[in-house]
This record gives sequence, structure tokens and C-alpha cells, in this order.
Amino acid sequence: MSNLSRREVLKLSLLSLTGLAWRPLARRLHAVNTPPFIALVRTTIANVPLYQEPDVRSPQRFTLPRDSILPVQAEIHAPLGRLNPRWYRVPGGYLHATYTQRVQFRTNPVATFIPPEGRIAEVTVPYTQTWQRLPDGSRKPLYRLYYGSVHWITDVRLGDHGEPIYEITDDLLKVPYEVYAPHLRLIAPVEVAPIHPDVPGREKWLEVDLKTQQTIAYEGNQAVRRMAISSGIPSDKPTDNGVPTRTPSGRFRIFDKLPTRHMGNGDLTSSLEAYELPGVPWVSFFVDTGVAFHGTYWHDNFGHPMSHGCINMRNEDALWVFRWSTPTYEPFKFEAQGNGTRVWVHE
Repeated sequence: MSNLSRREVLKLSLLSLTGLAWRPLARRLHAVNTPPFIALVRTTIANVPLYQEPDVRSPQRFTLPRDSILPVQAEIHAPLGRLNPRWYRVPGGYLHATYTQRVQFRTNPVATFIPPEGRIAEVTVPYTQTWQRLPDGSRKPLYRLYYGSVHWITDVRLGDHGEPIYEITDDLLKVPYEVYAPHLRLIAPVEVAPIHPDVPGREKWLEVDLKTQQTIAYEGNQAVRRMAISSGIPSDKPTDNGVPTRTPSGRFRIFDKLPTRHMGNGDLTSSLEAYELPGVPWVSFFVDTGVAFHGTYWHDNFGHPMSHGCINMRNEDALWVFRWSTPTYEPFKFEAQGNGTRVWVHE
């Protein structure tokens, strides 16, 4: 692990305050000649349609490429059958919320030392590029990391041009790669501390209602939190790994937790279309085929089935489940294992 010199620390600290990589885009957004915007959204897939009105039956103005960052002028609820009713008014038309993510631009102070056990950190800009260091010392682009994703930081150093760099070690592939450090915020231990630890573990349980697409947390017979989810797409056709996308019904227990998990095929690639989801946050496994509660940064269609079997949740809800349920996760350890909170999944 690197200990930086005082000169490097001063240079690193100065650079961490600038966030130069995102400033031009941030300035352009603030300069848009439209009414003040209430939020920023990112399109999460390619060819997202922009409609003339908040209605999928209205004419399409054009389509937006993946990772477009748009200022939201208003959020509108326009129900249409079983469709997600949320729309965003953006410059040029209306955007349905399904394949969007609300994002922010926040840069962060950079740590001058990373302990041997590593630290977890979250991305705080819409997206940031990673780079893999090759044996000859050159670099090639690797994954794009997205707002709200969580990653295992194992080193800090200065890059080829004196910029502050965090090293991420991929939890699935055990491969290190580099990222611009101010784009990630180190997560403090208090942020993952247990919630309601005075409630006996035997009294905590989770109900997953596949019909209403809700997860409800109970303490005894009292519901303490209701959360919209996206369960598995109801199909018995197996995916490439031979497991159906339908979320299995039954009674289970959370048996393993990871603060971050690389999900997907496990390919080293910079392709945005590859099935690679590095940094899926706040993962609580309850079926041994890999089904888990976890945060989601690739859609905003909660209340409708969307997954390959897991329980997709808003990041804040997944973190709440991660902290509230057992087994208890200890900060700076990679995982927590053991029989824990009961889970009842039904239709």
C-alpha cells in the first residue's frame, strides 16, 4: 500500500478539489437556456426515446444515446395502464423514467493512505472511466463506473500526469484497475453500522410480495419499512447460466452479505453493451443460486419486474436492508456470512 510524501499529499489535495474532468459538462448544464432544473438524470441504455408529450403514444422527437446527462425541469405523473407513471420534462421533450438514473456531480477529498484491508467507496459523479495497467506500463480503458456503485479501494497513488488515482481491486476477477480518485467517496464505518441492533434477530423478517412488487421489513408483527422493488422477469426460460429469471418463491434466510459485487459475465472489456455490472452495491444473498437483495443503478422502474432473478432495490433501500438484517457486516471486512434474517417470497 502506498504512503504518499508530503509534497504528493499537497498536490493530491489540491487536485481533489478541482474535479476538472466534470467541470466543462457541469458548466454547460448550468448554462442551458431553460428554466432552472430540479435534478439531473442519466440515460442508462442506448436509444432512449424523447417524446413530444408525457405519453408513449405521442410522437418521438428523437432518441438519446446511452449516458446522456439531462437537466430535469419537472417530474410528472402521467398514468397509462400498468406503465410506470413517472416522466421527466427535459429540454426538447419528455423522458420516461424507466431507463434513467438520478445523478449528481460531487467531487471528494482524496485519502492519502489506504489500509491493507482496503476501503469501500461510492461513485459520486454520473460516470467515470477506469483503466487497466498493462505489463508494459501502458493503460487501456476498462469498465465505466456509475453513480451510486460501490467499489473496493486497495491503493492510492499519483497517476502518469500527477493526478490522484485510486486502485480498485475487482471482487469477482481479482484484477486491479485505476480510477480518478476525486470521483469516489470513501464510506465511513458509521454508514454501514447495524440498524435497530436492540431488536432480537429472530424478530426481524422480510416479506417479498411478487404481485405488488414490494419488500416489507417486519419486527415481530409490525411493519417498519415498505420498499418498491423489481423482482425477476416472470419467465421459466433459463438464462445463459441455466437459472430462470423468475424470482423463486419460498422461505429462505439471508446467509451472506457483500458491500459490493461485480455481476455479469466477468469479461475484461470497455464495451458499454457488455453484460458487466461492476460495483453492484449492498448485496444480501438469500438463495444459494445467487439471488439477492441489492442496489440498482441501471434502471428506475421499481414496482415492475426487471431482473434476472434478484430483488432490485433503490440504493438507499438496499443499504437499509444490508444494515438492518443479519448476519451483521463488520466495516472493512469484505463479507458477512452465517444464517440470518428470514425471507418469505410469495405471489
